[in-house]
Amino acid sequence: MKKINKEEIEKHIRGILIALGENPDREGLKDTPKRVASMYEEVFDGMCYTNDEIVDMFNKTFEDDLCVSENSNDIVFIKDIEIFSHCEHHLALMYNMKVSIAYVPNKKVIGLSKIARIADMVGRRLQLQERIGTDIAEIMEKITNSADVAVIIEGEHGCMTTRGIKKANSKTITTTLRGRFNTDIILNNKLMMLYK
Repeated sequence: MKKINKEEIEKHIRGILIALGENPDREGLKDTPKRVASMYEEVFDGMCYTNDEIVDMFNKTFEDDLCVSENSNDIVFIKDIEIFSHCEHHLALMYNMKVSIAYVPNKKVIGLSKIARIADMVGRRLQLQERIGTDIAEIMEKITNSADVAVIIEGEHGCMTTRGIKKANSKTITTTLRGRFNTDIILNNKLMMLYK
């Protein structure tokens, strides 16, 4: 597990304040470097863990009394998991993010709260929305032993809404489809009906 270096963050935030023409010693800013370092430690907590470490952290599945036949089209689907992340290109907030995750059980299921925790932890990194989807799918595949995983993410990006082109109402939707969600039209249609 990596550790976030709060002292280095404090030093650099102070430097940024100076570069912006501010006095980092004035009352309103004197504790800002420390506050930002603490905030970064919290919001970037996912950077301390690899995908495999997240698998180990949330690898709690249930197999007893589960009757799932081979090649089933049964889906476990969780919709509208709220997360946030930060764009690795501008360090801008990705917000109002809603993650929907589906998988076809393969003789075991994962606890529902663990799915939300996985999405949250993956978002707590410098990210791309597309990579959030692939990271979640990879972790879900490893925990559930299911090749059939889908991740749909809708979000707004500060780098699009508050700077540059400034398109305040734009939303980005990405899909990560693995296994039969990519190849089985019936399963894919079922997923899209659940997503609506």
